[in-house]
Amino acid sequence: MVQLSDPDLDLVFAALADRTRRDVLIALGQRDRSVSELAQPHGMSLTGFMKHLRVLEAAGLIARSKEGRVVRCELSAGPLQEAAVWLSHYEKFWTARLDALGRYLYRQEEVTPCPTTSQTPVPPPVNAPLSASSVTTRSRQKRSGARGPTRKR
Repeated sequence: MVQLSDPDLDLVFAALADRTRRDVLIALGQRDRSVSELAQPHGMSLTGFMKHLRVLEAAGLIARSKEGRVVRCELSAGPLQEAAVWLSHYEKFWTARLDALGRYLYRQEEVTPCPTTSQTPVPPPVNAPLSASSVTTRSRQKRSGARGPTRKR
């Protein structure tokens, strides 16, 4: 069973918080890839991209292996399963809350029905102003004025 205060979950959710890292996990969900294949669509330096891989590896979401000069990455889905179990706890919580709200609103509708929308609203007269106010609004002043005197050096 997953603990609700597991420190490893902090690492998983921190890793999932970044779009680049989520994209890497999506790519690895299709097949194992080399680091250069993973880095190519992100338009960043290899050094910067490696930092993302280190975060994913620290969270246990990927495993790296070296084959000659090529470093390959593969998805490790175990921590994602633990995160899903943790989230399912709150899914049950919110489902119960929203069901209770739905029942309450249904009872309120039975007690006090909403007015029908079958009445068509009366359109305003053709020559009527768009606003009830006849006062014109002054335009906003500029945030800064003219350049002030400068100090000579």
